[in-house]
Amino acid sequence: MNFIRKITNSSPAEDEEFIMAIKKILGYRPKKINFYKEAFTHSSLKRTNEKGRPLNYERLEFLGDAILGAVIANYLFKKIPSGNEGYLTQMRSKIVSREHLNELGKDLDLKRFVESSISNNNFGDNIHGNLFEALIGAIHSDRGYSFTEKFIYRFVIEPYVDIERLEGKITSYKSVLIEWSQKNKKKIRYHVYEDTGNDTLKHFSVKLSVDQDIISKGRATSKKKAEEIASKRAYYKLKPQIET
Repeated sequence: MNFIRKITNSSPAEDEEFIMAIKKILGYRPKKINFYKEAFTHSSLKRTNEKGRPLNYERLEFLGDAILGAVIANYLFKKIPSGNEGYLTQMRSKIVSREHLNELGKDLDLKRFVESSISNNNFGDNIHGNLFEALIGAIHSDRGYSFTEKFIYRFVIEPYVDIERLEGKITSYKSVLIEWSQKNKKKIRYHVYEDTGNDTLKHFSVKLSVDQDIISKGRATSKKKAEEIASKRAYYKLKPQIET
């Protein structure tokens, strides 16, 4: 089913098709469809409302990020009464990591709903997590906190949150490498050696060296992500040294 269409000016039949697809995900019928339309409208369309405000998913993504963080924080606060602030913050970061949110967005195949002037093939991986957060923002705007909390429990907490597993999960390989290098007086350097593509889809290639030796490389649509990919590869290459 192809949902890449102009849903803002869609016909009643198209609206109903969209509503039923969203209902299949949520388990109930949306009341205010416009919030969900906005949640899947990309900024490349440069749409505005009657007051001239940009009409795309970015504001709902901001709201969804905040609501998701609050629900997860409340869950962890109750679930782990012995956890201090630092521990709880670390656990929340692992649950709402960009990597995890991208997986959730992919599982729900949210990208099929996006209306954009950019080809679907040209989106970076983060589009999946962005849409997941925007959907949470739409649910909250449409039905309020209680419905949103239930959605987060159903799609995030119940199927994915395992405290013991999360405790051993690495969320930033770059941080692990930097900590290891400082402890062992190693010199780590990240070097961008290639910057290709246009503004819509730019790619960065990064080399990671330890004491002048190139250990790994990474390529992604952002410098930060390329560094993390290179760091992850370096981590597994240097794992025997890091874990001694």
